[in-house]
Amino acid sequence: MICKEIKIKLPAFLAGELESLEIEQVKNHLESCAHCREEMVDLNEFWSKLGILPEVEPSENLRANFYTMLESYKAGLQEEQAGFHLVQFLEKIFSSFWPRRPLLQMATVLILVVAGFLSGRFLPGESSARETGELRMEVQEMRQTAALSLMKLDSPSDRLMGVSWSSQLEKPAEKTLVALLDTLENDPNVNVRLSAVDALYLFSENPMVKKGLVAALSKQESPLVQIALMDLLVDIREKRAAKAFKELIKNRDLNPSVREKAQSSIQQLI
Repeated sequence: MICKEIKIKLPAFLAGELESLEIEQVKNHLESCAHCREEMVDLNEFWSKLGILPEVEPSENLRANFYTMLESYKAGLQEEQAGFHLVQFLEKIFSSFWPRRPLLQMATVLILVVAGFLSGRFLPGESSARETGELRMEVQEMRQTAALSLMKLDSPSDRLMGVSWSSQLEKPAEKTLVALLDTLENDPNVNVRLSAVDALYLFSENPMVKKGLVAALSKQESPLVQIALMDLLVDIREKRAAKAFKELIKNRDLNPSVREKAQSSIQQLI
């Protein structure tokens, strides 16, 4: 397969949407073509970073306004139909479109919460910094739970989404960082592992993450992941990685491009 054909297939390759034969063809080409391999790494990094957008600041009076609107709604509903319960009404309205899969339900909840944040920005009310902080923490916790769940699913595209969601966390819990490191080390899909490298870059100031990144290098067999990891470790100036690079070079079966990259990376860290 020529480079032009490979480049057309790269987005589908990253999304895990190619057939097994095509996946092998792309992998074989990437291992022998440095130019396409570099484009693959850049495309994967760009894709992972697309999900990292500025978080919408919720209105400080969001919760107070929500409860005010809810009470007004309940009062009007009681006037129109006495004895008709609000819960029953909402259940009837949402049952037609509410997703049945738990993870899709969680995603829907997040969308509704963000929509509430946006509407709250334009509603008058008293300031409440404490409540705003609580709401932001709730959103972060929901996003964190969804990311952890997605990373455990069988579908590579679901796991990619989980890694992407984890990269949007301001202060991920230790369990999330552990899950990302485990994904980097053990996920069977190369594209998911590459995304994990990009996500962990955002949290590379954490000592546990730095140690995990160095340890993960020796467990990688994919040249793409090896090179991405070396770039990250050099970028964060992790000097302990030099020893890992030297150990990697001792492997006689090491890909020539990876060997060259490891040698130059050692010089950059010295």
